[in-house]
Amino acid sequence: MPATESIRKKIGALPHKPGIYLMKDRFGTVIYVGKARDLRKRVSQYFHPSRRMGWDLKFNALVEAIADFDFHVVRSDPEAYLLEGKLIKEFHPRYNVSFRDDKRFLMLKVNLNDPIPNFTFTRFRKDDGARYFGPFSNSGALRNTLALVRRQFNLRGCRAFTPGEADYKHCLYAHLKYCTAPCIGNVSREQYLEQVRAACDFLEGQCAEMKEQLEMEMKKAALAQDYEKAAGLRDLIRDLGETTKRERKFERVPYTLPLSLNPENDLAELAKVLGLRQPPRRIEGFDISNISGTFAVASLVSFKNGRPDRANYRRFKIRTVGGQDDFASMAEVVKRRYSRLLNETGIQSPKSKEDGGEAIPRELQKLLDETSRKVRSRVRENTVGPTALSQARRRAFPDLILIDGGKGQLNAAGAELKKLGLEKIPIIGLAKEFEEIYQPGESKPLRPGLAHPAVKLLQRIRDESHRVANSYNAQLRIKRISESVLDEFPGIGEARKAALLKKFGSVQRLKTATLEQIARVPGFGGKAAAELKAFLEARG
Repeated sequence: MPATESIRKKIGALPHKPGIYLMKDRFGTVIYVGKARDLRKRVSQYFHPSRRMGWDLKFNALVEAIADFDFHVVRSDPEAYLLEGKLIKEFHPRYNVSFRDDKRFLMLKVNLNDPIPNFTFTRFRKDDGARYFGPFSNSGALRNTLALVRRQFNLRGCRAFTPGEADYKHCLYAHLKYCTAPCIGNVSREQYLEQVRAACDFLEGQCAEMKEQLEMEMKKAALAQDYEKAAGLRDLIRDLGETTKRERKFERVPYTLPLSLNPENDLAELAKVLGLRQPPRRIEGFDISNISGTFAVASLVSFKNGRPDRANYRRFKIRTVGGQDDFASMAEVVKRRYSRLLNETGIQSPKSKEDGGEAIPRELQKLLDETSRKVRSRVRENTVGPTALSQARRRAFPDLILIDGGKGQLNAAGAELKKLGLEKIPIIGLAKEFEEIYQPGESKPLRPGLAHPAVKLLQRIRDESHRVANSYNAQLRIKRISESVLDEFPGIGEARKAALLKKFGSVQRLKTATLEQIARVPGFGGKAAAELKAFLEARG
């Protein structure tokens, strides 16, 4: 596929620096994520006609589908590798294979509260009070560095959680004098903790002195023509540098990475399509997720200036709806969301017997000042002006509400807004099959076309709300399946089960707890804790 004029201009603006690039199709969907040591050289290769004969079918299909791309510059190649994996897990591009499973980069973990702390490898960061180092893009370098750290700071490498004299008898680390053997009282726990803390400081980058020492040993070995030893020290210095080098951690997609070529234009086009007076700066999108009526949940995603505003994302468990009723579920969530906003902003919606509400108590009415009464009056009149209401709406209320669904979901949500006196907030529904835009009171939907910038923006918001709702539903299902293991333990009741989950948070953390920790849970003693521990170990 020959590069378009806009793509050629973007390629010309690419820097000769490491980074990641996102290839997108004509709908704005990310179809491939890649990394490069030199962004300009790598991305330009996709559009060289002379290379076309060497492409396989998959790569040819990828290039044919590319309509646009985004990029993000990083400081190093390992940093690009980390960010590439993060983005592939987030976007699930159809042309990527690597990183699409749940495999994660290695990290080092040590818990200073353990009886004898030990550095271990892990791929998951938990809120368990431990210290974590990483993630590291080069697992081999990390393993070599940990071996060096254990020798340098005389730390144990045995697997036992609390080693004793029986473990010491056949411990290789102790016999090689790598470990100071706190398991037999050779050093006190406080002395051993000082060794571990020194190792933590080293892993945080305070390793200049050791690097100098290793470099001196490497030079001595080279002068003595012991080239094998010199090469080993050279590799160790390289691994040490890779492991202790500070890298940026990308917990979320970087805000500087655009998911649209021109979000301002998308907003302006959306305002034209919907007939809004100005582009909607804040858009909130809703979606419902359930499986046969079980674990019914909803998501609310917020987009600000065309970009995800994750600080204002919300998740809901459906409380009042039984079975699979998306219309009633959508009504419940919209009511809960905007009733709360009205309360938080001090704007009370007018309630009457007709909408099932209760009248405001007379005593409370007297306590409201003149400004509050004016605000309530504005809500009833549904007018927008330079008042406290308009200021509150700009801060708290969206400029547009997007419902995932057609007429049914839209009417259910619109009815709840009307009851709250907020029917002047624009609200639309987006139906999946033909990407039709439904508006209240309009019998026919709008069909701007799949390539229209406004539709692409709405698709991004809808897809994000769908992702958040589905992930929350899956999270609840996995948690329930995990917790159901406890139901099989003889004699456990809801009270003791709730106490365990409150203490440890999940069955996985409960499995790693000690007998003493379990015994401290209300309703458990030493015997019950031992039986539960054996029960969990038997089930893996």
